[in-house]
Amino acid sequence: MDALITAAAIALAAGDVLGALNRVALRNDAPALALRGIAMARLGDMARAKLLLRSAARAFGAKEAVARARCVLAEAEIALVSRELGWPATALDAARTTLEAHGDRANAAHAGHLQARRLLLIGQLDAAEQTLAGLDTAPLPPASAAAHALVVAGLAVRRLRITEARIALADAERAARQAGISALLEEVRSASLALDAPAARLITRGEERALRLEEVEALFATDTLVVDACRYVVRQAGSAVPLASRPVLFTLVRVLAEAWPADVARDTLVARAFRGKEADESYRARLRVEMGRLRSLLRPLANVHATPRGFVLTPHHTGDVAVLAPPMEGDHGEVLALLADGESWSSSDLALALGASQRTVQRVLEALALVGKVVWLGQGRSRRWMTTPVVAGFTTALLLPVSLPAG
Repeated sequence: MDALITAAAIALAAGDVLGALNRVALRNDAPALALRGIAMARLGDMARAKLLLRSAARAFGAKEAVARARCVLAEAEIALVSRELGWPATALDAARTTLEAHGDRANAAHAGHLQARRLLLIGQLDAAEQTLAGLDTAPLPPASAAAHALVVAGLAVRRLRITEARIALADAERAARQAGISALLEEVRSASLALDAPAARLITRGEERALRLEEVEALFATDTLVVDACRYVVRQAGSAVPLASRPVLFTLVRVLAEAWPADVARDTLVARAFRGKEADESYRARLRVEMGRLRSLLRPLANVHATPRGFVLTPHHTGDVAVLAPPMEGDHGEVLALLADGESWSSSDLALALGASQRTVQRVLEALALVGKVVWLGQGRSRRWMTTPVVAGFTTALLLPVSLPAG
């Protein structure tokens, strides 16, 4: 490697992007193309960065497998930052294998770190945790170590292991200070603040109060029967009944839980679940059918009894019944939670993260745009969507996608 390439690489590692570009801007050899691509990514021109990195990967010869793998690694990071979740993960797997085989431990670990970040974004928590567990983080430089600790913290938050999240964030702060990157320190600070912000509302016995993530974690460890309106699950002491695919049933159990220990009139249940004005005979028949289905699904945790005027929820244990509601009620909270990271997303990548069809997500985005909650940039297939945080002062962690068994 010649002196200019070495100087450009040192400048880039130190954060002097323009200094690096000044040294290689007029060169088109493979190392220069790779450095220019990374520099353009640092400047925010992701489209140009991807083109340069692909050109560099082609320019490196067949005997330069490690250099080509590093280009793939850089392109994968750009795709992740750009929220291009459909970028071929197999290419990153192959690059990681090549880097490990040639002893490039730092970049191999970074490749695993990127894999875990992608899995975390799409809610595949088990796979993300397995990937993180297999990483050797010792060779990571401080900036990469801080980013890795942020992923560990993010996974712990999604698992509601808040003590682990705080430890990981402390590690991230130490590494970020060692790296001396202010943007990274700010990211750690924001993540730490989110742990102390209200994450949900607890509704029980007619009263409501805000909960932080640590309080949500403590709630789930009790015998309380929790109707979780953030993730559409009914849970109690480690057992859970997912109802995300059964919106009518979830609405019914939420109404029953909000009224507990009292019963709920049939007219009220019809109005909330079916949006009917009154419980005529057809609605009563449908209500009986849906209550039978709900009773069957909830059997491990609770029963649903008929009363003279309606229905009542009866948990098997003596603990309370509570509803865990989002910080702010409204439709499409999971879409807003993903967009709240401040990055721009395409509808296809949102659909991939949410496990929904692209057309469904497009309709949701159009509805949110009409009420001013999201904005779009670009046209046609290049259109991307953004928003500011959903609710100032709240954390959206409980609204992010999590893979759950089908209900």
